[in-house]
Amino acid sequence: MHILITGGAGFIGSHVVRRFVKSYPKYHIYNVDALTYAGNLENLSDIEDSSNYTFLKGDITDENFIQDIFKKYNFDGVIHLAAESHVDRSITDPMAFVKTNVIGTVNLLNAASDFWKNDLESKRFYHISTDEVYGALGESGLFTETRAYDPNSPYSASKASSDHFVRAYGETYKLPYVITNCSNNYGPNHFPEKLIPLFINNIIHKKALPVYGDGNYTRDWLYVIDHARAIDLVFHKGKNAETYNIGGFNEWKNIDLVKLLCSLMDAKLNRPLGDSEKLITYVKDRPGHDLRYAIDASKINKELGWEPSVTFKEGLEKTIDWYLQNEEWLESVTSGNYQEYYKKQYN
Repeated sequence: MHILITGGAGFIGSHVVRRFVKSYPKYHIYNVDALTYAGNLENLSDIEDSSNYTFLKGDITDENFIQDIFKKYNFDGVIHLAAESHVDRSITDPMAFVKTNVIGTVNLLNAASDFWKNDLESKRFYHISTDEVYGALGESGLFTETRAYDPNSPYSASKASSDHFVRAYGETYKLPYVITNCSNNYGPNHFPEKLIPLFINNIIHKKALPVYGDGNYTRDWLYVIDHARAIDLVFHKGKNAETYNIGGFNEWKNIDLVKLLCSLMDAKLNRPLGDSEKLITYVKDRPGHDLRYAIDASKINKELGWEPSVTFKEGLEKTIDWYLQNEEWLESVTSGNYQEYYKKQYN
């Protein structure tokens, strides 16, 4: 079986690629990544020489490239992870999100529906999306798979659009698909623009910890290795034309998470308790900031038997330990474009 994984050098993608390469030696895994700022082949150094793994540098927005690789490698399945994913970046450059998340997805759908049209039953197009497509929750309630979409940022609008295109190709061209919407991921190999890796890096270097607004925004957090497990399960056992929400059953207000992170980092860095909390700096809120996200993951639990393998505190400690043991990796990615972005966003 030949499986195409897009965005496989990024944070979530690298964990999925590694899992599939190691767990399924009879599969051949093709990893397509444009290697933008968040894509890093160092994430996959342990499997780069595996006989069932091939890296293909390319951009999903390049229609000819996508058509060519489908023709050459005869894929049996697609696991589509490639995406622009940072809300702040989408506010400053929404067109980049339209190109990658919408046009790139449609390029993949066109190729799949064209090359698979005579053998649809043995194929699968798996599209990974986000809980942000559902909009915002009040103080109670959970996102279920049947909730109407209500995106509030250019990022979530672009992902909502791509979700709709996947379903439309399922209806119009009978493309066999499955979609998952996941909550915020955290864990090893995460580029330090998102909250947890950014703050770990800043605490190490005693830099300010920029918290939006009053810090009371609530998110559900999912350990990335548990997400990779769920993706494996949905790809192999999920039902066609179904959507599964993947969440950590784990809600935290941002400010409470930051304070927990600070206390854990102080302990691991042998600093006085409360030292890192002094770095917390409240900054102007961003536009369209959703108050609360919370995933109802009962469907994937009941139908496929998936559940998180670690508590949030356990996962957070594992994540901190990885970054402290891999400071060289952290140093190598926190340069160039990242530095320019950071200055523009938070100064």
